[in-house]
Amino acid sequence: MGQSRHVANIYDQKPSIEVNGSSVTSVTAEEFPLLKGMSLRRLLLAPGTIREPHWHVNGHELNYCLRGIALVTIFANGNDYHRFTITEGQMYFVPSGALHSIENIGGSECEVIGAVTNERPEDFGLSGSLGVMTDNVIGNTFDLPAEALAARSHSSTSTVIDSVERVDAPIRDDGRVDAYKFDIEAQEAPVDTTAGIAKLARKQYWNALEDISMYSLRIPDSGMREPHWHPGTAEMGFVAAGAARMTILDPDGSFDTYELKAGDLYFVPKAYPHHIEDMGNDEFHFLIFFDRETPGDIGIRAAMGAFGPEVIAAAFGLPAEQVPPLPFTPADGLVVSRLNPKDPVV
Repeated sequence: MGQSRHVANIYDQKPSIEVNGSSVTSVTAEEFPLLKGMSLRRLLLAPGTIREPHWHVNGHELNYCLRGIALVTIFANGNDYHRFTITEGQMYFVPSGALHSIENIGGSECEVIGAVTNERPEDFGLSGSLGVMTDNVIGNTFDLPAEALAARSHSSTSTVIDSVERVDAPIRDDGRVDAYKFDIEAQEAPVDTTAGIAKLARKQYWNALEDISMYSLRIPDSGMREPHWHPGTAEMGFVAAGAARMTILDPDGSFDTYELKAGDLYFVPKAYPHHIEDMGNDEFHFLIFFDRETPGDIGIRAAMGAFGPEVIAAAFGLPAEQVPPLPFTPADGLVVSRLNPKDPVV
């Protein structure tokens, strides 16, 4: 089975920036032409380093912490200020244009996976933005003489990742709710069955979201994400752990079945039918991003109950008497149990 055009692997990409064990790696439409309306970033921060304050010009950002502990600071419109810690299984949202940073305050590496709502994201760093301004301009800004800041960097190129010389202890998360933080893995799963678990970072549960959402999906060997599609919504998934297989159908009748492993990301255009099943010995864990804050979903199991038996028979290409009774499912359950063995890998 060859590489699918629907799949790229972020571990195979060269980091756009690499500094003393920290790095930023992106998969955009340049590396993965199928992407539209979303792209993916992987941030690795060594202890004592910071992704410098920066802002995204053309997209919101939604991030999931895979491991480590970090301090996030966000300064948004007007005087909208946020400061909190995140750790494994927690998320944070950054509106487009908001100044923000993330700093590793732990003793081990911090890894964050983030989606931006643009296939070709653009951003500015604070260091380059200050560097391009004259000493007189910066001095006036802070009521200082120009010579007080003359030794600073005057480069218009942002540093992206810096070491931090901490002069005071960081303000730790004291448990207060923050509008831009969401503890998704602490959520009581809206979908929780033996066939799979889905935790949902969407507008219904996290009001701050705009034009993006994410499902944390875990499916064991005994379950399967049923054939389905998302009306009006594209899907970009990242494999955090495990192995899986997907099938996707294109409007011209061609289809693609491909294997997925850790580090892979895939893209499903709006309303394209697809399914996901576990292929390993343990569960797989997907971070599934959508380009709407409340994604729609049509699952085959529930949808079939809306049609009469003659329509179902025609869809299966069988005489009506040969169609077995199908279970009535009043609500889309997202995942189904695996009754039959896995199809062989070809």
